[in-house]
Amino acid sequence: MSKLHLSVSPHICTPRDTRSIMLDVVISLLPATVAGCIIFGLRSLAVIAVCVIAAVLSEFLFNLCVKKKQTVGDFSAVVTGLLIALNLSANAPLWQGAVGSVFAIVIVKCVFGGIGCNFINPAIAARVFMLIAFNSMSSYAAPIIGQAATPDAVSGATPLTLLADGKSVDLLELFLGTHGGAIGETCILALLIGAVYLFARRIISWHIPVVYIGATYLFSFLFGGFDPVAALAWTLSGGLFIGAIYMATDYVTSPATPAGKVVYALVCALLTVVIRFWGTYPEGVSFAILLANILNPYIEKLASNRLFGGGKA
Repeated sequence: MSKLHLSVSPHICTPRDTRSIMLDVVISLLPATVAGCIIFGLRSLAVIAVCVIAAVLSEFLFNLCVKKKQTVGDFSAVVTGLLIALNLSANAPLWQGAVGSVFAIVIVKCVFGGIGCNFINPAIAARVFMLIAFNSMSSYAAPIIGQAATPDAVSGATPLTLLADGKSVDLLELFLGTHGGAIGETCILALLIGAVYLFARRIISWHIPVVYIGATYLFSFLFGGFDPVAALAWTLSGGLFIGAIYMATDYVTSPATPAGKVVYALVCALLTVVIRFWGTYPEGVSFAILLANILNPYIEKLASNRLFGGGKA
């Protein structure tokens, strides 16, 4: 006679663990990483190396100091360091990249208990911290390929700055990424390749990236004078795609239910466009995702499934 065994969830185990998921994220980021190095030069590799090494080393040393089991082998620190680097300019001071990575790992992640315990995305928190702390974050390197030798190209002016000044931008240039910006945010083609990989591997669902990007286009169209071309330019500019695909979809800081993901993405999109159009900073993605992370528990509660047989809360 078989016995009934009682246990807490989870009841179904799969070979997929944190390490394999993070490795898939790293693989999906390779097209954007390679594209950034081609567009902005080998200085990008130095920024990436410093950020990743600083992130991994800071997690290792923190765990060593507090006598906690080492977690650097799960590759989550590598993902955080890589995302921070891809959100920086190729000419960013290396020490600033290191400081941002240490802040993300130690202050945002490890102090709160490590992976799964942080209430905001470490890479997003580090980018916002660096935007506030360092003036150099407001300037970007010009691409070494693709643009003609114009004053805007030499100064590395970003499309968001040009759009805010009422100037037009080339949509193909936006799609290929041959313009001023952060290392990993400019080439939309490379980011879409990474997104397809993540979808195919079922690492993320379509809800947050598609709704976030689509709603940003809609809000840009409504608030920007009902110009479909300008709205597309706003959507293809800045860090929207890397934010929507890689940072807004963080398992820990985003809703688990499909309805919650949609509401969360709409909040991100609205905040992004409001900050872009009327805020002090030309880019609103980082601040929007950070604020949505803080609102996530309330969004999750609002969109959660009602328990079968449960009464009113």
